[in-house]
Amino acid sequence: MMRSLDIAGTGMQAQQTNVEVISNNIANMTTTGFKRRVPEFQDLMYQDMRRVGTMSSDSGTLVPAGAQVGLGVRTAGIYRINEQGTLEQTSNSLDLAIEGAGYFQVTLPSGEYAYTRDGTFSLSDTGQIVTADGYPVSPGITVPNNAETVTIDQTGQVQVTISGQTTSTVVGQLQMATFQNENGLAAMGQNLFTETQSSGNAITGTGQSVGFGSVRQGYVEESNVNVVTEITNLITAQRAYEMNSKVITASDEMLQTLTALK
Repeated sequence: MMRSLDIAGTGMQAQQTNVEVISNNIANMTTTGFKRRVPEFQDLMYQDMRRVGTMSSDSGTLVPAGAQVGLGVRTAGIYRINEQGTLEQTSNSLDLAIEGAGYFQVTLPSGEYAYTRDGTFSLSDTGQIVTADGYPVSPGITVPNNAETVTIDQTGQVQVTISGQTTSTVVGQLQMATFQNENGLAAMGQNLFTETQSSGNAITGTGQSVGFGSVRQGYVEESNVNVVTEITNLITAQRAYEMNSKVITASDEMLQTLTALK
């Protein structure tokens, strides 16, 4: 069988992955804190028809280039582009955005930590600050039921004003986390990530400390998906898919010519 059939097949599979990544980016263009993904591809192993560097004569002359035929392409990785998304003002006192590096820490039902850039928080029935799925934001901070206002400064310190009091009271300090390799975090859906060996252990701290961004109350971070870029990439991927399919068609026609020989 002609190698070109298999080679073009790997190209079509790669572009299918490319389109799937782009479609996920577009689907999440309004997802709070979403970071767009970009696939990276690698060429596959090569088959030597004439090995470079071998002797071409008894006098010791060497083949300067050789002849290698590549066997296609594969997906090497799908990376997150962790650039800052635009901050959208909501005026909700429990909506928080991180301007700069860092993730909010969330405690899962299993007791393990997850991490998120989605600061769309609310109060639970006990007054605890929780995510949209009811997971407590770490460390657990409870707002008294007689609190009139909740103020969260740029370091993540939570203060409340109690009815009948003139001064505010500190009820907790939000922790943030950073990682040596953000792309090593494993996405688990629900705008949450978990640490892995590739990401390294979480480095915790507070807002505006060294290596951490600022907490912005009354804002959420929008997705960093650029629709124009995604549509352009989609068109490029579609054309690449079509060209690989043309290679398969051409190879098939060449095989038909061979089988027609008598």
